[in-house]
Amino acid sequence: MTGIGGTIVMAAGMFAATNIDDAVVLAMFNIAQRSGGAPTRTAIWTGQFIGIGLIVVVALLAALGLSFVPLKWVGLLGVIPLARGIALLVGAIWSRDGEGIGPVLATGLGSVITVTFANGGDNIALWTAAFRVMAPANTVVTIVVFAVALAVWCTGAELLISHHKLVKLLKAAGR
Repeated sequence: MTGIGGTIVMAAGMFAATNIDDAVVLAMFNIAQRSGGAPTRTAIWTGQFIGIGLIVVVALLAALGLSFVPLKWVGLLGVIPLARGIALLVGAIWSRDGEGIGPVLATGLGSVITVTFANGGDNIALWTAAFRVMAPANTVVTIVVFAVALAVWCTGAELLISHHKLVKLLKAAGR
C-alpha cells in the first residue's frame, strides 16, 4: 500500500505499537478519576494531548537535527529505547519487592502532562527516525493520525474502565 493510505496505516500501526504502555496509564488515570474524582476527564484528555504533542515536537526537532546524519545510521536510534528497557528490567529484577518505587499520582492537568511525557519518552527515538525519513506531507498526515488515534485511545480507556467486571477485577488486584 502506497500513498496517503499507506501513510495512514503505517502511522496508526506506529502509534499503537509505541503507545501500548500509554493505554495502561490511561486506564489508571480513568480508574483514579472514577474512584476519587481526580484527575478530571478534561485533565486526562488535555494532558494526554499536550504530553503526546510535546513528544511529537521533540521528535520533530530531533529529526531536523539529524538531517545531516546519513539515513543508513538513523536506524541505530532504536538502540536507545532497547537499552532503556533493558536497564529498567535489570533494575526491576534487582530491586526488592518494588522498594523505592512509589505509586504514580496524577491529580491535575500538570501531573497528567508530566506522566504522559515521561511515559512516552521511549517513543521519541522511533518517532524521530520515522520523521527523519518521511516527506513533509507524510509527516503532517502522521501527526493527524496520531491525534485521531489518541482520541480513540482515550475513549477506549474510558470504555474499558466502565466495564463492571473488569473494574471489579482491577479493584481486587489493586489490593
